[in-house]
Amino acid sequence: MNSLEDILLKRRSIRKYSTEDVDNATLNAVLEMGYRASTTGNMQVYSIIVTRDSEMKKRLAPFHFNQKMIVEAPVTLTFCADFNRFNKWCRMRNAEPGYDNFLSFVTAAIDAVIVAQTVAIAAEAKGLGICYLGTVIYTANEIIKALNLPAGVVPVATITLGFPAEQPEQVDRLPLEAVVHSEVYKDYSAADIDRYYAHKEAQPDSLKYVAENNKETLAQIFTDIRYKKADNEHFSKALLTVLKNQGFLNTGSV
Repeated sequence: MNSLEDILLKRRSIRKYSTEDVDNATLNAVLEMGYRASTTGNMQVYSIIVTRDSEMKKRLAPFHFNQKMIVEAPVTLTFCADFNRFNKWCRMRNAEPGYDNFLSFVTAAIDAVIVAQTVAIAAEAKGLGICYLGTVIYTANEIIKALNLPAGVVPVATITLGFPAEQPEQVDRLPLEAVVHSEVYKDYSAADIDRYYAHKEAQPDSLKYVAENNKETLAQIFTDIRYKKADNEHFSKALLTVLKNQGFLNTGSV
């Protein structure tokens, strides 16, 4: 097994970091590797905000539900869908951009997430640990203000980065056959669902969550506690407002 295989197959999220700093040379090397990632049309419609300052991390922490990694990790990286830079280049070169629409946001968001994952792998190859935080899309409006993001820029992912101070157990994954389809999508039978989720449902932490919350099933932990319908609707409205304010919801003339 080569080192890349080892990194990918043994990877885990790191939420506790040592006090050792990540020097600029190491961070820049990670970012150099990361930004070679694939990008739509070679436009590179993303930006990466590097946060090292302790006061800025404290300012960002509430927008990530005060998860300790934000203030304890040496580096926080916020990956943004960014058409601001590309739009300015177009206009300076006598080309009128048409990227104020939802499709363009999705394009830029995909670019940003691909780069985020590539940066994560590059960091792990350097012996660093990372943790991905999806909280950024819940509080995008506040993060926009904190990071001074102009129109055309929306944060879509955050990664904390530093040297690990823990070696947690790997979290479970569904079997590969549950997520890979051959040639066309094959819908799931009830028997398939039972088989694919059996291992996850039998995990000690899963059983603990169900018991502690007086629920019948692990699925109810997700639907009733972790990702509730009311919360999903609330944050969906908030995100749509962000996209409108940042200039990504123009649908043209009807």
